[in-house]
Amino acid sequence: MKKPALLAAIFATALLTAPARADDFPSAISVSGEATISAAPDLAQIDAGVANDAKTAKEAADANNAAMGKVLLALKGAGIAEKDYQTSRLSLQPQYGQNKSTGASPVVGFRASNRVTVKIRDVTKVAGIIDTLVSAGANDIGNISFEVTQASKLLDDARAQAIADARRKAEVYAKATGVTLGAPLSVTEGGGPVPLFKGRMAAPMAAAPQAAVAPGEETLSVTVNVSWAIKPGQ
Repeated sequence: MKKPALLAAIFATALLTAPARADDFPSAISVSGEATISAAPDLAQIDAGVANDAKTAKEAADANNAAMGKVLLALKGAGIAEKDYQTSRLSLQPQYGQNKSTGASPVVGFRASNRVTVKIRDVTKVAGIIDTLVSAGANDIGNISFEVTQASKLLDDARAQAIADARRKAEVYAKATGVTLGAPLSVTEGGGPVPLFKGRMAAPMAAAPQAAVAPGEETLSVTVNVSWAIKPGQ
């Protein structure tokens, strides 16, 4: 290796191994702030279905269409807007028996089923709507969920509270270490709303005079990570 190249290599190695000066990096205190807000849900969603058995596919389909027609009329009569209910599943399947002498599984009939998803914008009416569906002939109801539709606005309040929580923690550390807080250097957000509560009615709807439904509350949470510049204590 030529002498100039050797000197250049030694110089580069010295730069890489030289310790960094303290003033090359900003001094900071990094903390996490948290906040939670609880709110009552203002939207409910349920699934309702009807199923009919018959000897022929046409008989099963006709009976099922008539049954679902009654359910949809009941929803309309209960004040549910047409935009708030939608068919979610429609099926027509053969039903098999068993021939003990031959071991074969012949078709003995057909089952037609139809499910509709319903949005209820007044959660106080959920129990009444369920009773209406049952009375109209719905024989499979479940997948009840509740939602806070204005979650984003509520989360803005939680964000402000989380920043305040982060500052409180940073001031504790600053006081304990004899420094004062400067301006925030970085703010990042983590976390989000807690998953929606979802439940399924375990008991048959017709078994009770009125369905018992408890919407409860949704908990929305936010976590922020903040780095604060620090200055010598005064």
